[in-house]
Amino acid sequence: MALDPDCLFCKIIEGDITADIVFRNDNVVAFNDINPQAPTHVLVIPTVHTENAAGLAKISGTITAALFTAAAEIAEQRGLNGYRTVFNTGVEAGQSVFHAHMHLLGGRGLAWPPG
Repeated sequence: MALDPDCLFCKIIEGDITADIVFRNDNVVAFNDINPQAPTHVLVIPTVHTENAAGLAKISGTITAALFTAAAEIAEQRGLNGYRTVFNTGVEAGQSVFHAHMHLLGGRGLAWPPG
């Protein structure tokens, strides 16, 4: 899938908008969230544009796996003993940027249920 020229995250992938990038490879870009909800709050995004996690699951298992692999590497680099990964899919779930992305949260105790 091509990148969407109107998508905020696609612009970050292309380098048109700056972000505090902490990880990058051919399939994934990860950067610190600008409104962190935990001491570690990183957004892990695919380098292809698809609206949400449901769309990502349809187009590529390889890229989906790459997101989880990147999250694990980032968590290890940061010395996290535990972490949470979250995909918000759709407005009702709290998705505000419509480019599939994983939230990696850690660095403190995380309660359940969230929200």
